[in-house]
Amino acid sequence: MRTASRRRKAESHGRRAEGLAAWWLRLKGYRVLARDFRVPVGEIDLLVRRGALIAAVEVKARKTRTGALEAVTPRQRRRIARALAVYLQRRPELAGCDVRFDALLIVPWRWPHHIPGAWRETGF
Repeated sequence: MRTASRRRKAESHGRRAEGLAAWWLRLKGYRVLARDFRVPVGEIDLLVRRGALIAAVEVKARKTRTGALEAVTPRQRRRIARALAVYLQRRPELAGCDVRFDALLIVPWRWPHHIPGAWRETGF
């Protein structure tokens, strides 16, 4: 398969996984503030809120939960944290909210697996 075709297929698969993740989080009482938030310093798959909590959620779709969790690399975590800092700077009304970094793992034939507080970043 050609590289461009493979990339399009992966992007489509990722968008479907993010849609499923957004649906799952809504069922858990979260409100989606943003999907696929991108800035030059990083990107966040989903930004959700429940009460006074803002969560930056990284969605990973893989064949296994272990593979999905391992796909959230330290470099990616730093990029997510930088993007969240930009988002919060643009939304001063959210300044008093608690912040958390979550992972949501999508694996075939399993319910989505939400990991609240999957990692911590300093400065939040």
